[in-house]
Amino acid sequence: MTGLLPVVTFEALHEGVVAPSRATREAAGYDLCAFLRGRSVRAYRDGAPLDIATGEDAALVLEPGDIALVPLGFRARLPNGYEAQIRIRSSVALKKGLTLPNAPGTIDADYPDEWLVMVRNSGTRRARIEHGERIAQVVLARYAALEWRAGAVQRSTDRTGGLGSTG
Repeated sequence: MTGLLPVVTFEALHEGVVAPSRATREAAGYDLCAFLRGRSVRAYRDGAPLDIATGEDAALVLEPGDIALVPLGFRARLPNGYEAQIRIRSSVALKKGLTLPNAPGTIDADYPDEWLVMVRNSGTRRARIEHGERIAQVVLARYAALEWRAGAVQRSTDRTGGLGSTG
C-alpha cells in the first residue's frame, strides 16, 4: 500500500513490455498492449487447438471465428479483495470485429502467470493484431468473498419468472 491506496505489483517478463496505463485521468480502464514479438500464440480454429507464430513483423493474424490468447508480456499481483476485469477496447471491436468470448474476463488476485486476453475474430475478414497495439483494457474492481450456506430461500417480493432480473 502507498498511503491509503492499494498497489498492483507489475513484473515485465520481456524487455520493452509496457505497463497498463490510463489514457486520461478519469478513465476507468487501463489499456493493455499485445506483446507479440518472438511469440507463438495459443489459438483455436473450429474448436481445434493450434499455435500461430507471429512472424518477423510480430503481428498476429486471426481468421474469422478464430479464438486466440493474446499475451501481454507481464504478470501482476493484485491486492487482496480485488479482481481485474478484462474488456475489449471499443475501437478494436468496431474496426476489427474482435470480441471477448468470456466478457468480461476475470483475473484473480492470486493468478501467478502471464496475463493473456482471450479474443475472438467475430468478423467476416481476417483480423490483424500488431505488436504493442492497445488490444483491451482492465478495470480493477473490489469484491466481497461471502460464505454460502444451505437453507430455504423465501420470496421477498411478488416478482417471478424472467431470468433473474425485472423481466
